Amino acid sequence: MDLSDLRGLQDAKGPKPEIARFRPISADSHVMEPANLYVDYMSPRFRDRAPRVENHDGVDVLIVEGAPATPVCGIAGAGVDPKDMRVKYTKFTDIDPGGWDAAARLLAQDADGVTAEVIFPSVGMVVSRIQDRELQNDAMQAYNRWLVEFCAGAPKRLFGVGQTAILDVDSAIADAVRIKEQGFKGLYMNGAPWTQGDFDDPQFDRLWAACIDLDLPICFHTFGARKGSTSSAFSSYRGTQSINGWHSVVRENQDVIGMFVYGGIFDRFPALKLVCVEADAGWAPHFMMRMDHMYLRHRYWMKAPNLKRMPSDYVKENVWLTFQDDEVAFQTAHLMNPARLMWANDFPHSDSTWPWSHSLLIGQTQGLSDEIKAMILHDNVKSLFKLDVD
Repeated sequence: MDLSDLRGLQDAKGPKPEIARFRPISADSHVMEPANLYVDYMSPRFRDRAPRVENHDGVDVLIVEGAPATPVCGIAGAGVDPKDMRVKYTKFTDIDPGGWDAAARLLAQDADGVTAEVIFPSVGMVVSRIQDRELQNDAMQAYNRWLVEFCAGAPKRLFGVGQTAILDVDSAIADAVRIKEQGFKGLYMNGAPWTQGDFDDPQFDRLWAACIDLDLPICFHTFGARKGSTSSAFSSYRGTQSINGWHSVVRENQDVIGMFVYGGIFDRFPALKLVCVEADAGWAPHFMMRMDHMYLRHRYWMKAPNLKRMPSDYVKENVWLTFQDDEVAFQTAHLMNPARLMWANDFPHSDSTWPWSHSLLIGQTQGLSDEIKAMILHDNVKSLFKLDVD
């Protein structure tokens, strides 16, 4: 059943009671930042370089220093027929206002039968490609200030995750404390820090300890740029077809998981919670098997550190995975830890299952017990992020 079929089902009858009774929570949804957010909220010295929307040849595009111009339709295309993806929204004003207006957002949630959402940025992911550290940091702080106001419009249904540029360990800890004080539920981190060492460097141990003390899960989202990556939202791909780059987003999150496992971070901080966002999850059973094989077979000549447990044990215990349209994840939940899987609808992005999520979930969750469905659709995300929802 393709999305056109699902659209017909759900548009005709509304959210399905078979799924509605689980009160789904989206573990990964997004804002579409207002066109003037960064101009209005950034420090005056940076406002002439602030991310903004411009009209190029009749099409509104997002302009972020260090990144290619991006048509807004490619970001906020939820519910659009695939054939119309590049032409449906040519102006920012065409976009569903649920991207930035809390009252409109609740209508969008109701249309998809979603009880609540954990909110990540959209433009903020492109901001991670800015090559000026102070400019990037100021933009992320501006986003956090605006997000407080957005989530306050529906405090029982909109739960934000704050952004940090990770300029250094001390500033990242200060950001984590501020983000907790702002009421956010997690710490959204760039794919790479500005420091000389990567996240497995011992200098970051103080940050992991602080996140545990603050009860802040650390979140790595797909398209979170590595330092120096400016060419596109994707990392490298083979051939001439850019669509092949979509698959690279999974590898980026796998690399993060491997670094935290093989780097011994979870050995030193067994209470640390790592969330890999929007990279699917159906690949995880094979990935864990390969990690165990590599560790058992090759750790000596490759000089991998001794771990207290098998690599797969850390993935099952310390890593949460979000996904939207991934039937394999549901059907292989028993090969992972179903308590670490979280469904999402990705609204308002072009990859979203909105507004057909219920119809899709009816098909993809067939054969699962009510207990497992409840865990993946509601209970896991509520427990992880400490959400004040029913």
